Amino acid sequence: MKTLLLTNEYPPHVYGGAGIHVQYLARELARLCEVEVRCFGDQSGAGLNPSVTGFGVETSAYTAPKPLHSVFGALQRCLDFNTRAIDADVVHLHTWYSHFGGILAKLNYGRPLVLTVHSLEPLRPWKREQLGGGYDFTVWLEKTAIEMADAVVAVSHETRSDILRLFDVPADRVHVVHNGIDPDEYTPTFDEAVLAKHGVDPAIPFLLFVGRITRQKGIVHLVNAIRHLDAGTQVVLCAGAPDTPEIKVEMENAVAAARAGHDGPVVWIQEMIPAHEKIVLYSHARVFCTPSIYEPFGIINLEAMACETPVVGSAVGGMKEIILPGETGLLIPLAQQHESPFEAIHPEVYAHDLATGINTLMRDPARCVEMGKAGRARVLECFSWAEIARETLALYGKIAR
Repeated sequence: MKTLLLTNEYPPHVYGGAGIHVQYLARELARLCEVEVRCFGDQSGAGLNPSVTGFGVETSAYTAPKPLHSVFGALQRCLDFNTRAIDADVVHLHTWYSHFGGILAKLNYGRPLVLTVHSLEPLRPWKREQLGGGYDFTVWLEKTAIEMADAVVAVSHETRSDILRLFDVPADRVHVVHNGIDPDEYTPTFDEAVLAKHGVDPAIPFLLFVGRITRQKGIVHLVNAIRHLDAGTQVVLCAGAPDTPEIKVEMENAVAAARAGHDGPVVWIQEMIPAHEKIVLYSHARVFCTPSIYEPFGIINLEAMACETPVVGSAVGGMKEIILPGETGLLIPLAQQHESPFEAIHPEVYAHDLATGINTLMRDPARCVEMGKAGRARVLECFSWAEIARETLALYGKIAR
């Protein structure tokens, strides 16, 4: 068996959960079968397992509107994926950036297609801010790829329900395979020098956020919640890679207001930091928060739990399958004005509810320790990349011709 993984992100160019997923899935699959990765970037690892080839793109001559450059750049690289001969038994896609490449591989090479759904474009309408009219194209592209795939992998049961609701796909073609974690890498690790490097006071317990600055992650809601936190609470925001210039400015203004209205340090780390430093932040944090308004799974929660840190997360998507309320953390319902959680969040109520959950745990260090140990135990029991690779390989075997 040989599998070809098509992906936007692959180390060292990883900025989100999908990239982390591909990184560890490829590593574990390579223990079981031959793996080839074609990705966006300058990576080169021929003759290895997994073998890796990065594909660049030259956009300087584009005269299309700027928001469309990433769309057309993705299509160009997907074409390049296919001009190099494909000899894999199965082609496995990750995120819409790779979907056109999979469609070409299925139609031109006759290869069976597996598609992992890390998120769904119809449930991310704010992406129009980033892509303009290209968002409508990505919605169509995703629908086309999902409906022609031989197998679709959902990273949570709620995502599977969304797929069956939104697309014309037989139920027996959609499988749930959770994301995972490497507990040997993500393990409690303490180093106050890392805290000092980033301006974090090791003597003050802190709340931690890690993630991109995007509507989906709900970061601005968390920043707005800071004014409701107990006086003296230290907040560390490891938040970069804003989707648009507009949300970057919104984040800057929100952080400035939070600092002015909160009696406690608010540390904002804007650069992408190495994994080791991220693990140290997780380990030192008293509480980790994931305020996402849409989260099909949420690998960052596993990362925090593996480092024995309790999680306060929104009660959406796969996070309801990760966090055990009262045992490994707390789940906070979205405060909705109407039925849709994507355009109708009641920001003041949601910010207050987030702060209430955070304050509850920050005030109880003994409970945080207990929840942290329960969280790591849950990670070890339920979210192994080795098991995920075995499930994925078994799925390949069902569809390979």
